[in-house]
Amino acid sequence: MSMLKQLSTKIIIITALLLAVSFGAAAQAYTGYSPYSIFGVGDLNRQSTAYSNTMGGVGIANRTNRYLNAINPASITERDSLSFMADFSLHSNNKIYRQGDLKSANNTFNVNDFIISFPLQRQSAMMLGILPYSDMGFDYSYKEKDPGIVGNVGNISHMTSGQGGMYKVFVAAGVTFFKRLSLGAQFDYYFGKIEKSYSTSFSESSYSSIKNSTVLNAHGVGGKFGLQYEQPLGSDIKLTLGATYTTDVNMKGFYTDGSFSVSSAASDTLYHRIDTLGLTKNVKLASEYGVGISIKKANKWMFEMDYTRSDWTQSGIEAISGYSATSSPFKTSISQAYRVGFEYIPNINDVRYLVNRIAYRAGAYHKTEYYLLYGQEVASTGFTLGISLPINRMYNALSIGFDFGQRGVLKGDFVRERYFNFTVGMNIFDIWFRKNQYD
Repeated sequence: MSMLKQLSTKIIIITALLLAVSFGAAAQAYTGYSPYSIFGVGDLNRQSTAYSNTMGGVGIANRTNRYLNAINPASITERDSLSFMADFSLHSNNKIYRQGDLKSANNTFNVNDFIISFPLQRQSAMMLGILPYSDMGFDYSYKEKDPGIVGNVGNISHMTSGQGGMYKVFVAAGVTFFKRLSLGAQFDYYFGKIEKSYSTSFSESSYSSIKNSTVLNAHGVGGKFGLQYEQPLGSDIKLTLGATYTTDVNMKGFYTDGSFSVSSAASDTLYHRIDTLGLTKNVKLASEYGVGISIKKANKWMFEMDYTRSDWTQSGIEAISGYSATSSPFKTSISQAYRVGFEYIPNINDVRYLVNRIAYRAGAYHKTEYYLLYGQEVASTGFTLGISLPINRMYNALSIGFDFGQRGVLKGDFVRERYFNFTVGMNIFDIWFRKNQYD
């Protein structure tokens, strides 16, 4: 009885922390910055732990008892049967932008993940947590250059800004059959708030400034399914095949759209409209398919390749005011990603030299965004490096990762975005579920 009380207390504490992080994430407005995040729900995140991020974001075919894998729910059954596991990481984005002769830079910092996992029975386990789904942040301005317009009405300034994002809270469970086939299912709840504003101001006081504002408050329910099949190739080498399917998500909530006239004398509402998502506006997050293959030698090395595909052309995002295909250079498209990752541990059992117990990782990826800009794809290519430093005992570790890459090209009205991202995560491993020898 005392053991059950101890476990219940620990789970309640962890759940309370998870809820605190969830509400804190919901209150966080400025989570990312990029001119490319202006479209749709912003920049989409990989939704993975620091462990996966240091290997190019792979994880569909990854099975390990040392770290949590949030990409495939079938992977959570690969664990020590008495273990409790948790993962928490922070993510820093550092970007340099260039468009023609113009340059700028920006830095942001945000929670990357908070996940806990524990066994249910001998061949099954459970996992729950919160992950950022998308980030939006942009702020730029420019002045009217047409001499005819400026000569008639004076100087005109245009300003555009946006902030917010969406998060995903999930609960997943997995089970293994015949010691080789693992299946997993996941319940996802998405929520978030995105604000955008566009304003035009005049230097002449006889003209009123115009401000357009849109606010998207959205939530939705979805799911994810995964499978992994593990085939031994020798005494310590195994080949794993993996697949995932993430359902589309019909968004609920409301969308507020307004235009206001502002002058020194008074402010007027030109129009103000609230549309209900799911009734007057049908918007959804797209589904995603993923496949992967990995080969590993236990506690020594691992190599994996993943492919994902997501079709956003039927998402309905373009129907939201300000992003229709006829008035915007953006248009929804098909997003694809290719990823590879590698891990190497010199000697996990070395008691003399720490460097031999460190896990060294590297990866690479190429992905296309879920939209077209001026009818052309927007692609990102990057490389990742990382390590996990063992701490104290068992599989507790501190993971540090770097992501170098580029999105966009220096051509026409495109913006080239070069980034250097930094991730630091803590992997917690403990034995919670052993029976007391004395009571």
